[in-house]
Amino acid sequence: MEEHKTGGKFTSSLGFVLAAVGSAVGMGNIWLFPYRIGQYGGGAFLIPYFFFVALFSYVGLSGEFALGRLTGTGAMGALDYVLRRKGKRGGRVLGVIPLLGVLGIAIGYSVVVGWVLRYTAGAATGAILNGDAQGFFGALAVDFGSIPWHLAAVAVTVIILVLGVSGGIEKLSKVMMPAFFLLFLVIAVRVAFLPGAAEGYRYLLQPDFSRLLEGETWVMAMGQAFFSLSINGAGMLIYGSYMKKSESILRHAGMTAVLDTLAALLAGFAIIPAVFAFGIDPTSGPALMFVTLPQVFAQMPGGQLFAFFFFLSVAFAGITSLMNMLEACGEALGSTARLSRSLSLALVGAVTFGAGLFVESLAGMGSWMDFITIYVSPFGALLVAVCLYFVLGPGAVKDELALGGKRPGRAFDVTARAYVLVAAAVWVLSICYKGIG
Repeated sequence: MEEHKTGGKFTSSLGFVLAAVGSAVGMGNIWLFPYRIGQYGGGAFLIPYFFFVALFSYVGLSGEFALGRLTGTGAMGALDYVLRRKGKRGGRVLGVIPLLGVLGIAIGYSVVVGWVLRYTAGAATGAILNGDAQGFFGALAVDFGSIPWHLAAVAVTVIILVLGVSGGIEKLSKVMMPAFFLLFLVIAVRVAFLPGAAEGYRYLLQPDFSRLLEGETWVMAMGQAFFSLSINGAGMLIYGSYMKKSESILRHAGMTAVLDTLAALLAGFAIIPAVFAFGIDPTSGPALMFVTLPQVFAQMPGGQLFAFFFFLSVAFAGITSLMNMLEACGEALGSTARLSRSLSLALVGAVTFGAGLFVESLAGMGSWMDFITIYVSPFGALLVAVCLYFVLGPGAVKDELALGGKRPGRAFDVTARAYVLVAAAVWVLSICYKGIG
């Protein structure tokens, strides 16, 4: 049972944290966060953002880690454990909901990672810099326009996962995430010396405190923080189930939040000043990364090398995020159907790729991801939050947190229940705003 359920455990604190950071750092850090800072008050936006990151990491992220480690299994088994403690059944059925959210994101995400792999190859050959950037992306982001690259993204991820937790997830995260930070740091330093880059820094950091009086600023900061930390009721929970009992969950949750935030800020410092240096208006969404930035790199001395560094680092971030999603779904299938780890992961990979074939266009991927991230994924996270702090109770969570450090005090109980209300607000406001993260 252990072999097909987990494939092992994390062997070190560093390995766990880097794997969790790899799950958290994704496209939202790169193509949405920098634009959102500038749009909602520059440096002033960081005030509510840091507040929500602290809240979500302290009780949301740590709670999912704790539930995973307490139960030693994923979303279905964990919710079954919680409800059975109260004499109820149906937990495994409820656990399907967050898993559907994670699988849904993986389907769309695999398409995007395929695009990134194609751009990495295009940067290596110079193809994305020597022609029409809009045309290059337009030819890729169409129905059935990225099949081999899409397949490569899923296949590489499944192969890594088949190697197990320590041999695959942990080992590759120890390489990919430091490489991500190093490559982005190199790009950010290079961009700082571009004439006109100062305008980009002003766009990012010059505070407009009047925006803090607008409710939408707080809503967008809340959504950005929530989705950036990958709180979805399944992915971080499964990583928590692979954590040793001696590890400090609160410390690991805090480190994950800090490094994820640093990654987002680093992406902003690498992208926005470069965009301003060449007089191109920043835009949100995939166009910033796939159309605007190739135009920037084409005008930059040594642009081909930096374009390759950029898309390679984004590929690392994408694959480590996809690893977490497919691992959560593979564990659920393996433990439910009693399949081997290899077979369950292969089947999940096949479903992810097969469904993704029909959303390879930009419009198709966008519509699919909007549906999942607005309606399904935040509801799954809310469901797990309710089970954690209203069904299981903060006391049981604090008992688990105490195994690797000091037991939290009564303030944790109040914060935890407030977090459930905020998680409900994330779901409701996602629907009202048609997406906030």
